[in-house]
Amino acid sequence: MGNLIKAEFRKVLTTKLWWALLIPTVLLALGWSLATGAIGTELTNALESSEARTLQRALGVNSDEWLVSVFGMARSINIAMLFPLIFGGLAISNEVSRKTITTTFLTAPTRVAALTAKMINYVVWGAIYGVAIVATVSLGIVITSDSDRLPAAGGWLGLAGVGILMSILMTLFGIGIGALIRSVPGTVVTLLLYFLLLENALQLGLAGQLPEIGGFLPNGSANGMTGSVATDIFLGAAGVVPDEIEFTVRSIAGALGAFDWWLSGLIFLGWTLVAFGGGWWSTQQRDVT
Repeated sequence: MGNLIKAEFRKVLTTKLWWALLIPTVLLALGWSLATGAIGTELTNALESSEARTLQRALGVNSDEWLVSVFGMARSINIAMLFPLIFGGLAISNEVSRKTITTTFLTAPTRVAALTAKMINYVVWGAIYGVAIVATVSLGIVITSDSDRLPAAGGWLGLAGVGILMSILMTLFGIGIGALIRSVPGTVVTLLLYFLLLENALQLGLAGQLPEIGGFLPNGSANGMTGSVATDIFLGAAGVVPDEIEFTVRSIAGALGAFDWWLSGLIFLGWTLVAFGGGWWSTQQRDVT
């Protein structure tokens, strides 16, 4: 098994794909974090006006303790997760299209061993992408946010840890979808179309009747992991806020309809197991010659 894992790592490192996707990952994460951090700073400045202070007193809230930077962190992490998702999606579909999957299976004792080695390999790569995303987002937020609006070390570590876990699960989810579709263009288009358009349209369409439906869907549950942590950090610092404001906070953080981060994680883990398990079964059954 050790040799198979090493072979999988060499297979990835000898291609350009890992860094060709990592570069735009970092650029997207940096761009979004710089933008959202700047927007958060402008918002907090606006909240210090006399009119805003009067409204806050009427609502019984105080914006001085609002750590708005966590929203930018959560949103930036979530949008950058498209790249580990695609990276995972190409793991098997790219090998099928290039016919290298045949050699992979012929040189392994069993297909199970080959797929297990590939899974372990991409868990590590998912973590690498996650670390890169979290580090880049943190840098962008620090540059554009006021220091008193940044989370404490414990909050940052919690958000960072959940972000890395999300990246690993996204990578494995992509592997499963890629193994089911087995086409590089089909995999990329399907993943982008669903995560950027279809699920968002479904959530909007059902928001009135089933407002919590988003928390049960793949993208919603994945975003709910970081969004819920960001919401908890914000509310923990802000103290008691009206229910209407808490609803708005969850919407801004990307956790609308989501649950606690661990429950959102379990839901997305379920989706990942379904996708990865389906791809595993499909790869086991199909002829790869």
